[in-house]
Amino acid sequence: MKLFRHGAAGMERPGILDAAGVKRDLSAHLPVLDGAALSPASLARLAAIDLASLPVVADDVRIGAPVPRPINFICIGLNYADHAAETGAAIPKEPIVFIKAGSAYNGPFDDVMIPPGSKETDWEVELGVVIGTAASYVSEDDALDHVAGYCVINDVSEREYQTRRGGTWDKGKGCATFGPTGPYLVTRDEVPDPQALDIWCEIDGKRMQNGNTKTMIFGVKTLVSYVSQFIALMPGDIIATGTPPGVGMGVKPNPIFLRPGQTMKLGVAGLGEQMQRTIGG
Repeated sequence: MKLFRHGAAGMERPGILDAAGVKRDLSAHLPVLDGAALSPASLARLAAIDLASLPVVADDVRIGAPVPRPINFICIGLNYADHAAETGAAIPKEPIVFIKAGSAYNGPFDDVMIPPGSKETDWEVELGVVIGTAASYVSEDDALDHVAGYCVINDVSEREYQTRRGGTWDKGKGCATFGPTGPYLVTRDEVPDPQALDIWCEIDGKRMQNGNTKTMIFGVKTLVSYVSQFIALMPGDIIATGTPPGVGMGVKPNPIFLRPGQTMKLGVAGLGEQMQRTIGG
């Protein structure tokens, strides 16, 4: 299934994509597409609905992030060896884990605001993992049983804030609008191998990132298990699994960064595409 939420920000209603790619409204069967709706029993119930009987969602209706703001919006840093190399960083021996502020959470087609005075706002396309059942201290063998599905994430980052303003990476990752997510939550049964997905990002029509999740240093089941040793993962939580090479800070000899009036377009195979316009703060 491809689940989504539609409507004005803060008033989104559940939706589902039918076999013909038509957006349908699910709200008669599901009031809120939240963590409780992502349990195996709930997803099985949704899968049994006759989608042709559901109202059509107009194409001009806003698409929001696929689940409400998660309790934990977790990111993994430097999880592609070639991305680590382009940034000059060593390949990590264990996953680098940081928290992206909940206030960064944003719809997949909403504007991204470059912070006032920022000179180094950057893009990062990532595979997102959406938790379906609570996960604490789970093994790698059991990790995927706790996954409801997958989504596209743009882990927008301000590099000066991230690397040269002291403290942790969170300063450069948590600015308002810095977490576009969606458009769909694609359930796990439609993604038989999360380590075989093409992943890409274009800036103003130019392909900047072009990778595949097979080159992750730490795969999805490893990440879910690892994070669950330190953070109690709750239904609806999201893990952004890292970005392939091609970010602006990695451009040689002179890095390039976002400015107001540009367009970011990004996607992951089978999970849909996002597009954002950058605006000044």
